[in-house]
Amino acid sequence: MSDYDVLVIGTGAAGLTAALTLANCGKKVAVLAKGKLGGGATEWAQGGIAAVLEDEDSFDNHIKDTMVAGAGLPDRDVVEFVVERAPAAIARLAELGVPFNLDTDGDWHLTREGGHSHRRIVHVHDATGWAVAEALEKAAVMHDNITLLPNMVAIDLVQGRHLEDFSTSGEVYGCYAFNRGTREIETLCARATIMASGGAGRAYQFSTAPRGATGDGIAMAWRAGCRVSNMEFMQFHPTCLYNLQVKNFLITEAVRGEGGILINPESGERFMKNYDERLELAPRDIVARANDAEIKRDGLDYVHLDISHRGPEFVKEHFPTIYDKLIGLGIDITQEPIPVVPAQHYTCGGVVVDLDGKTDAPGLYAAGEVTMSGLHGANRLASNSLLECFVFGEAAANHICANWDDLPKARNVKAWDESRVTDSDEEVVIQQVWGEIRRFMWNFVGIVRTTKRLQRAKNRVDLLRKEVDEYYSNFRVTPDLIELRNLVEVADLIIRSALRRHESRGLHYTLDYPETDAEAVDTVLVP
Repeated sequence: MSDYDVLVIGTGAAGLTAALTLANCGKKVAVLAKGKLGGGATEWAQGGIAAVLEDEDSFDNHIKDTMVAGAGLPDRDVVEFVVERAPAAIARLAELGVPFNLDTDGDWHLTREGGHSHRRIVHVHDATGWAVAEALEKAAVMHDNITLLPNMVAIDLVQGRHLEDFSTSGEVYGCYAFNRGTREIETLCARATIMASGGAGRAYQFSTAPRGATGDGIAMAWRAGCRVSNMEFMQFHPTCLYNLQVKNFLITEAVRGEGGILINPESGERFMKNYDERLELAPRDIVARANDAEIKRDGLDYVHLDISHRGPEFVKEHFPTIYDKLIGLGIDITQEPIPVVPAQHYTCGGVVVDLDGKTDAPGLYAAGEVTMSGLHGANRLASNSLLECFVFGEAAANHICANWDDLPKARNVKAWDESRVTDSDEEVVIQQVWGEIRRFMWNFVGIVRTTKRLQRAKNRVDLLRKEVDEYYSNFRVTPDLIELRNLVEVADLIIRSALRRHESRGLHYTLDYPETDAEAVDTVLVP
């Protein structure tokens, strides 16, 4: 058993921001990475970070854009809390060495993305997430109070039922984790635990999310007794590269922000004028549904995104990562359009937290995509996601430091018990069930939904849950089995949430309830 002051599950922007803040106030912090360091969603973020950084813009504008994109569902107090802390978050990142793009006069180079009324996206070319992750990881590695633990797959949170003197307490004392190196299960104890494990994109067949985005933190917190909210709002990015060899390569929102246009490859028509007056700069849910409608109506494999009219030098300077990637695939984006399709991109719902990042379970905090903080509502505004990670990662860490003496202390935690299970001889079952989940979630719980499709999905997930529970009870855990167990859980939470919402709002669009209710209400599931 290992003891730390604070345990952070996840090494993305939220987790490392929290870890650095805690370490600077003297806490000994262990940070778990599911695989290698830098394998999460932060590193994949191309676009940038939204912040009010020019005189022509204002906090009120950013707040309004966030509320509009979120279809009236964001919590205004939360939106104000995050937006007002954005400039300071950018300044801290710059101090850490993130090389944000600057104009020739030394001011921030700001771009614009869908749903934003002003240019307010600070960025590092088209690889902002990579630059942020590199700076945070470098700072964490150099800090004496931080221990980075790669290749540790969290299984479940440690609570009262795991103590030698069994109790019904919901307090969290750390977690059990599978060590990929030793193949052993370790007990990691801490006074406070921060869940920063990311979203649940891999519940879908087509997703821009990294391989590890299997909803682990959401499922673990749910099993620990925490409320989960707004899981029906799965954001589909309008423009994922369509390529049979390369999966999940995102074409950043900034391509449209800098003048990229969407074209039906069969008719040659710029079609967004038929869907929204904001054209390609409409919020993501609208653009994704438009792309989906064009593809389905005309039986297309993809639509075209064209930025070639901006000229070769402009395109190469603004989008070097995308240019290099696609030129290697035989697509010259300075001369021809990019074939794109919608793909699952972001989990807007998650574990319910307050402004301090606290969950319902004492001792458990959460930050980033794993949460439902109230910022995104029914649809995330572009580039608000990294911002949420920095603000809530710091908020959770500050609350832990300020309330240290009130946090629960672990006592006599039991070791993981494998005495009644054996090694599996049927690994194929895991891959089969995983594939089934991702297919029916894409087909039945995708961009456009119906009650009948959702009910079919619910029937399927109920059957698969029984299979997975039986498998989990009889065999030793493996990383794949841990992920599959969590995928079944989050798929069920998504479906249940979608069935409860009898309206179309933001990312949840159902043909059976196409109208939007006058009152915006969160969907809250209670364990």
